[in-house]
Amino acid sequence: MGWTILIILAAVIVFAITIYNRLIAGRNRFKNAFAQIDVQLTRRHDLIPNLVETAKGYMKHERETLEAVINARNTAVSGLKAAAADPSDPEAMKNLAAAEQGLSGALGRLFALSEAYPDLKANENMMQLSEELTTTENKVAFARQAYNDSVMTYNTLRESFPNNFFAGWFNFQAAELLEIEDEAKREVPKVSF
Repeated sequence: MGWTILIILAAVIVFAITIYNRLIAGRNRFKNAFAQIDVQLTRRHDLIPNLVETAKGYMKHERETLEAVINARNTAVSGLKAAAADPSDPEAMKNLAAAEQGLSGALGRLFALSEAYPDLKANENMMQLSEELTTTENKVAFARQAYNDSVMTYNTLRESFPNNFFAGWFNFQAAELLEIEDEAKREVPKVSF
């Protein structure tokens, strides 16, 4: 009788350890997926000052737009730092999504205004930076999709029975998707020079 109880207890312990390790692996996967978003957004944020500097020489009368882009970029950088510190923080993820939406809007206005400046459109630096930014936007979209897939897998694992008991006991919180609310904002900015 004593051996049976020990075997059952050992099986329960191994079962609990297995579930705990699966939850840890799921959490690490979505954090790694967020690290890929971090890389791409950092690249995007690093390109923007160069883009603004290039445009500044041509768009002397559009100071407000250029400042709006820089302010939106700075807000997005702050949002990214907060989200990178804890990708499982739902508020940080929502703030990052809002900041990135604001940055995309500001960039859209900049590109729309640049259409009125033929010399700027023809500028080699502007064309190169625009192409790099568009490529980076595509990479961000792919990284965001991979992150959201990892979050969904983790949340499903976390909410499934009997994992949900262990997730509660060990304080595994639900992860937040990185979503862009407006369908129009999901599109990659179209740049034509």
